[in-house]
Amino acid sequence: MTSDDLRAPDPFAAMPDLDARLSRLRQRLAAEAEREGLLDVAYRSVDSPVGRLLLAATPQGLVRVAYEVEDHDAVLASLSERISPRVLRANGRLDPVAVQLDAYFAGARSRFTLSLDLRLATGFRLSVLEHLRDIPYGSTASYAAVAALAGSPRAVRAVGTACATNPLPVILPCHRVIYSDGRIGRYLGGEQAKQSLLRLEGAL
Repeated sequence: MTSDDLRAPDPFAAMPDLDARLSRLRQRLAAEAEREGLLDVAYRSVDSPVGRLLLAATPQGLVRVAYEVEDHDAVLASLSERISPRVLRANGRLDPVAVQLDAYFAGARSRFTLSLDLRLATGFRLSVLEHLRDIPYGSTASYAAVAALAGSPRAVRAVGTACATNPLPVILPCHRVIYSDGRIGRYLGGEQAKQSLLRLEGAL
């Protein structure tokens, strides 16, 4: 008998296999839920140069992108309250979003072509979000300019609020909105994330 024979079995040796089985189980549950019409909000997370992002979608389209600083668990709880408690991890539903984000962060995509569900924004905030895509890749616009685009030139502060509560950052580019004097201003994902996105696009 050797010392190897006396060595206690490693209780963590089977962990990768367990993780794989759990992943397959989640995928099967998600597929069954979607087939039965019970998957109202699908979600997954992806790594990016600006941190881990939570992606969530309804059958209508992408409904939420969240930075880690927003607390992903809190975001999912909010989606459960505001949209439906039937929230489930379903990577496959969000694969097209992940692919486009990867291309964007690699500098190979300047515009997203995704179905969006904008139900989390209403009124003037919704109008602001709809006009964010009018700011070209590699460019910036002032809060005042966006207010004018949205039809309320004096509502500069309200534009700031709309950007701060943007449910789809990166996809709807509120990072391209800056102060008239050139200061980049605050950002939902943090000032460093905003600088990173603007540098990626060649706007800084």
